[in-house]
Amino acid sequence: QVQLAESGGGLVQTGGSLRLSCAASGRTFSRHIMGWFRQAPGKEREFVAQISWDSGTTSYAGSATGRFTISRDNAKNTMYLQMNSLKPEDTAVYYCAATPAGSSFTGSGTWGKGTLVTVSS
Repeated sequence: QVQLAESGGGLVQTGGSLRLSCAASGRTFSRHIMGWFRQAPGKEREFVAQISWDSGTTSYAGSATGRFTISRDNAKNTMYLQMNSLKPEDTAVYYCAATPAGSSFTGSGTWGKGTLVTVSS
């Protein structure tokens, strides 16, 4: 089973950048679809981006398109989220998730504990 740990969150000014990392343990990391989700205060968790096991397919929420880039390095068992042009509305706890190919994050996903991103105006 995959276990996940996020890092890289922090406080940044509007327009700044952060790179989040998600370190995974487990021998089947490379077979999992990986994703980033976030939950802002008082709101439900929402999808941000996901990446296929071979990095061949990525998808983004509309709010992330053009500003965020998801990537992974299977040799390092690590996934990344490069976030540029950050806005105050990006403030949230960011979670990484993994699910076996063909399964859904909500149904079969493994989740990290999250890392807080705060964007000041």
